[in-house]
Order: sequence, then C-alpha cells, then structure tokens
Amino acid sequence: MRQAIIFRGEDGFWVAECPSLPGCISQGETREEAIQNIREAIQLYIETLEEDNRK
Repeated sequence: MRQAIIFRGEDGFWVAECPSLPGCISQGETREEAIQNIREAIQLYIETLEEDNRK
C-alpha cells in the first residue's frame, strides 16, 4: 500500500502524487478520478520496476 497526496492544482484539476515513487504523479477532473488515476499509475510504476528487476 502506498500513500498519495491529493490536492487541487492551479488549473482546477485534482492532482495526485505518490511521494515514495519519484515522478509518480497523475490528475483528474474530480477527486475520485485523480484517485483512480494515481492507483493505476502506482500499479504501472511498480510493474515497470519489477520488469527491470529494480524493486
């Protein structure tokens, strides 16, 4: 399980960032969409680390 920070960006979109995974950031028009998108981004980030044997 990873923690994400969610906040409203300057453009009005919701931004979600996972501090424990550098560069793992996503956004959405709604808070719920941002949460869904960051979950997917985290999953893909970890899959990439595993493929590269870096996890």
